[in-house]
Amino acid sequence: MKRVVLTAFALVTLFAGAASADPIGDWRVADGGATVRIKKCGAGLCGFVASTKGAPGKDERNPDPAKRNRSVLGIEVLINLRPSGNNVWTGTTYNAEDGLLYNATVTQSGERSLEIKGCGANGGVCGSETWTRVR
Repeated sequence: MKRVVLTAFALVTLFAGAASADPIGDWRVADGGATVRIKKCGAGLCGFVASTKGAPGKDERNPDPAKRNRSVLGIEVLINLRPSGNNVWTGTTYNAEDGLLYNATVTQSGERSLEIKGCGANGGVCGSETWTRVR
């Protein structure tokens, strides 16, 4: 009987952990060119470019001309993410490659896998990629 109780407790603990994955930490983007650090920001989550594989580029396509000469290091790319289901957060993502903001859905499918989906406003074009946990 004791073994059954311990096994049941272990299974409950395992599934409870899977139901509440935590995306806080460092994530390597799909092409491996950068790492994004996700952390708590107020009541939500946010993510900043923590490192790049090569020399960091500039935010050249930013709609604000005053920001086009800044390094991409440290810019916020995941903005105001709020829980919207089990292991799902929604908010905004900034894409430095085109200088645009997108509606974001972030889904953690495991301890080491994070899907980032961005869609243009009003049902615009969507794209997604999977990030891998670094630490």
